[in-house]
Amino acid sequence: MQRAWALGVLMLGLSAGAAHAQPKPQGVTEIFKCRAENGQVTYTNDRRNAEKQKCELVTSQINVAPPLAKPQPQATSRAPSSFPRETPGQSQNARERQREVLERELAAEQNALNQARQALAEQETVRSGDERNYARVLDRLQPYKETIETHEKNIQALQRELANLK
Repeated sequence: MQRAWALGVLMLGLSAGAAHAQPKPQGVTEIFKCRAENGQVTYTNDRRNAEKQKCELVTSQINVAPPLAKPQPQATSRAPSSFPRETPGQSQNARERQREVLERELAAEQNALNQARQALAEQETVRSGDERNYARVLDRLQPYKETIETHEKNIQALQRELANLK
């Protein structure tokens, strides 16, 4: 029993000594608490300084994040001479196509707005018997009003886009 205990103490001492002699692995942060002769407490992560001052290890952490790489200087990249370039005529054609698409969308939105207004007008004339309270009528008409607002906002956005193309 004493031999087993002595062997355990010996192994513990050897492993502690071996761990003390080995350099700390990459990505491990150790924090040491040092107490000066005047009683002032300081903390450091410098192992050599901590060993000189006989500091005690407070915590040891393994850093998961990789170390930050130094930024590489940006190389100026130029497009190869065979890279296709857009001519002024091609860009003008693209703007014209974009304008045509926006004008079609604008016409479709205006048509949808007119239909939504007609649907609201039809619903305003209809009043069923269970709608004695006017609040129920307003609740029934609210989705129609929201549809009109949505179409009006879409028309305004399309008009802004068309104005930006000029």
